[in-house]
Amino acid sequence: MSEGRRGPVDERPYFFLSYAHTPSWGRGGGDPDHWVNVLFRDLCEHVMMLTDLPAGAPAGFMDREMRSGEGWPDRLSENLATCRVFVPLFSPRYFTSEMCGREWFAFNERIVYARATTGAADLPAIVPALWTHVDLSQLPDSVRHVRVEHSSFGSRYLDYGLYGLIKLTRLRDEYDEAVLALAQRIVRVAHETPLPSGRPRPYESTPSAFRPRGEGPRRIHLTVAAPTLDSKPEHRDSGPYGYDAQDWNPYHGESARPLPALAEELIRSLDYRITVSNFDDEHMGTDDAGAHDSDRLADEKSPPSHPEILLIDRWAISDEERRRRLKAFDASADPWISAVVPWNRADLQCHTEEGRQLAADLERTMPLILERGRRFAGRIAVNGVPTLKAFTDVLPTVVAHTTRQYLRYARAYPPEGPQVPRPRLTGPIHPSDRGAEIDTGGEA
Repeated sequence: MSEGRRGPVDERPYFFLSYAHTPSWGRGGGDPDHWVNVLFRDLCEHVMMLTDLPAGAPAGFMDREMRSGEGWPDRLSENLATCRVFVPLFSPRYFTSEMCGREWFAFNERIVYARATTGAADLPAIVPALWTHVDLSQLPDSVRHVRVEHSSFGSRYLDYGLYGLIKLTRLRDEYDEAVLALAQRIVRVAHETPLPSGRPRPYESTPSAFRPRGEGPRRIHLTVAAPTLDSKPEHRDSGPYGYDAQDWNPYHGESARPLPALAEELIRSLDYRITVSNFDDEHMGTDDAGAHDSDRLADEKSPPSHPEILLIDRWAISDEERRRRLKAFDASADPWISAVVPWNRADLQCHTEEGRQLAADLERTMPLILERGRRFAGRIAVNGVPTLKAFTDVLPTVVAHTTRQYLRYARAYPPEGPQVPRPRLTGPIHPSDRGAEIDTGGEA
């Protein structure tokens, strides 16, 4: 910030230009991303004209000069955490780029966190631009919530994209109009719905918002095990609870949104299709062996369920009946079921003798799932996630591991018809082998 006659001036970059690097080809040896750089310079010129940024302050950020230098992941993360608007250049190559997917996820996570902590209904800080023509109906699920504005960009914009407009001399006027309109929108969004800066997310551990090339839709299920206002212990603070388990908000001092809703949005931003349910609603019919009336006792030929994450409040086990059902659930849990245990360090009741006893009781109630969690994601996911930021950091790791376990262990169910007997390569895991099934590899 610098001081002027009207007070502090925000010198953060107005925009982060995210684009897919084009590989070099042929013998020319020219810069394949030359025209992206031309666009970046044109946008910066317009932003400087449209704002009161002081001399020397960056109008935008692009990774062009830094990719070969030392520390570029840190610079990338810092700019993703501070720039005001994210401008992805849509092209077919963009959605197959892991780097672009990481940039998108890091910035979108910042929006999700800001909405939770500020209570803002919407923060439209992602402003896509078409670099080439793309079929908007085929966008990844993780980006479809973002509006692609094109009505003010000229009639040829949808067909040619900015690359086509800049390359064809006869369309140069339309390029100039489109770039000015894009710069105006960047400035308008930055001023009308300002996005707070965030803490830089380590680039190397940031997941991609786009599923791998050729992979079909990914699905996951989130189950919430938490009391309600009607079922919580009488002496328990009512702040984290609502009339439904999905109203649970353990970080209510810093977040205006229920945690299951925030988790659902984060998982969707990883290009998953997600369903959410309450543990009490789904598992009221669980018997002592852990069999569930609706799917564990279903036909043997039915396909396995989706990967599942259990979001659990330790206070949920204060109820003896729920604790019994959680214990049965744990005893028969498939390898693709994981848990996250939010435990707010600002909640004074979490630090009482009762709070410590609940932690020990949960260990005895769900030893299998909790031990798996320690083996793959570190202790924080199951030992107690202390803050909202820690939760948004660890959830993608849990999602990645749970998906890997599902792909590794879920049985394949062949179509109906004559089948040749074959040895079963995977299947139910003997209790004595359950500790050996954990994949401790890196994040997918």
